[in-house]
Amino acid sequence: MTSDDGATAPIDLRSDTVTRPTPGMRRAMAEAEVGDDVYGEDPTVTDLEHRIAGFFGREAAVFTPSGVMATQVLLRALTRPGTEVVCESDAHVVAYEAGAAAINAQVQFRTIDGDRGRLDADRVLSSLRPASFPYTEVAALSVEETTNRGGGAVHGLDSLRELRAVADGRDLVLHGDGARLWNALIATGEDAVEVGRTFTAFSVCLSKGLGAPVGSMAIGDRDVIAEARHWRRRFGGAMRQAGVLAAAGRFAFERQFARLADDHANACAIGETVADVAPEAVDLASITTNMVYVDTGERPAADLVGSLRAQGVLVGSMGPHLLRLVTHLDVDAGACRTAARRLGQLLR
Repeated sequence: MTSDDGATAPIDLRSDTVTRPTPGMRRAMAEAEVGDDVYGEDPTVTDLEHRIAGFFGREAAVFTPSGVMATQVLLRALTRPGTEVVCESDAHVVAYEAGAAAINAQVQFRTIDGDRGRLDADRVLSSLRPASFPYTEVAALSVEETTNRGGGAVHGLDSLRELRAVADGRDLVLHGDGARLWNALIATGEDAVEVGRTFTAFSVCLSKGLGAPVGSMAIGDRDVIAEARHWRRRFGGAMRQAGVLAAAGRFAFERQFARLADDHANACAIGETVADVAPEAVDLASITTNMVYVDTGERPAADLVGSLRAQGVLVGSMGPHLLRLVTHLDVDAGACRTAARRLGQLLR
């Protein structure tokens, strides 16, 4: 997809989950060495788990079919039923997981408004319930990195360390929903081991920016991941010859991590192109990773979604007057320029 204006295939900027496996990834999947992972005998799954855990300087990881399952097995392993998890008001774990934590981990959420989805340590500390009867027991803080509804905003290492200090001060765990943690690492250049060590346990997604067709990893200390593995089984997520899927994740990690910088550059280019004709529609300073949020003003976002679809551009609506465009490996710089120009023409 290289044409600025003549492309016939839709330019799909709805999410970074819409990517297709590359030819190299398909070959890796076809050639994967496999075994029965329930018996711990799939070498490709085991290798992927070791590689990802080691990359973040942690003891263990477990491969799950989805990001939601990775989050759920960790919450169940880290907390007890009837306790409370503190998170940002728009966090994925509370907004987009169909109430899974209430059913699976059997916890309740205490939500705090943040800055573009980012939690502030002082505000979290002042919001914690007293650690005494009859108050609900607080078990965990949950941090999303990067933030989805915050437009891909990044907490960064210093903020994560401050939140970890709050958690340690109250003997809480710090859970990380790191679905797009890869994007945060590329944007900040921070050390993966240092970032990974701030969390008690956390997840990363292989099927978003990295472009694998399926899979996430839950990562942490050996005992926590062993418990999470049990919960993966109980939630129906144990798999047999899953090396075919793990091979895609391994390929994505090895070959498609560093190129996330291209997605970030394309997102900035989209924002700049739109801002040239509608400067009030885009906050350029907010584009730090692979998401662009566009304020449609008085125009209903749904109308613009339809108009763009008719022109071969697919975008998402995040509110009555808010669009989201997400860059990824299947949309190159030329396609992004085309999409941005078409959107800009509608915003004039």
